[in-house]
Amino acid sequence: MTTENQFQNEPCFVISVAARIVGVHAQTLRHYERVGLIWPSRTGGRQRLYSMADIERLRRLKALTEDMGLNLAGAEVALKLMNRIEELEAEVKQLTEAVNTLQNQNQNDAARRR
Repeated sequence: MTTENQFQNEPCFVISVAARIVGVHAQTLRHYERVGLIWPSRTGGRQRLYSMADIERLRRLKALTEDMGLNLAGAEVALKLMNRIEELEAEVKQLTEAVNTLQNQNQNDAARRR
């Protein structure tokens, strides 16, 4: 999973390619950066580079603003809520796995005592 996360966060798309992938103008991406909605990486020459995670965030922004009609402030709140939901889902998954592990250990201990 670490390799997948590394790939997701690896900056690899220049602004023109990122804009084409998302279906917006490069100027839109610059505006999103100015207002603090995205944070692309920069090369030593200050060129913006976007990762797959950035592309996914941009796709969500586009859907929220164009498809759902939210303004940028509303889209920012929605993105924060979506991110929090993902964090909580990951936490629930970890806790569920821990509970399952403990239940299995308890069952094994009980079987050994018999």
